[in-house]
Amino acid sequence: MRRLIFWSVLLCGVGLGWLWTLDEALGVQLIVMCVGGMFGGAIGGGLSEIGSGNPKLQPSLTEEELHPIPGMGDSFRDREANYWRDEDHPPFMKPPPAEHGAHMLDADKNV
Repeated sequence: MRRLIFWSVLLCGVGLGWLWTLDEALGVQLIVMCVGGMFGGAIGGGLSEIGSGNPKLQPSLTEEELHPIPGMGDSFRDREANYWRDEDHPPFMKPPPAEHGAHMLDADKNV
């Protein structure tokens, strides 16, 4: 039954493409029929639910399974724990401090 739905909608798309271009050249007819077949195949596949079998869903991995060694610094939990120390930069990626301190662009700074 699914194949019947798929093929009927596919052929309807090809037929509409052919009817649309009856007075055109053969090359234009073939191109529009192919485009109609593509749209008909996509719509027919969606209506007949081809390819939507029941895949077995696997549970997603937990944080401990993704990062089995705690404290490496690259998990969200480690970044949350060290937020104030690292200022939310990943390990070994903290930018160097400014040359003249944090206020090097202040207007009243005498360099």
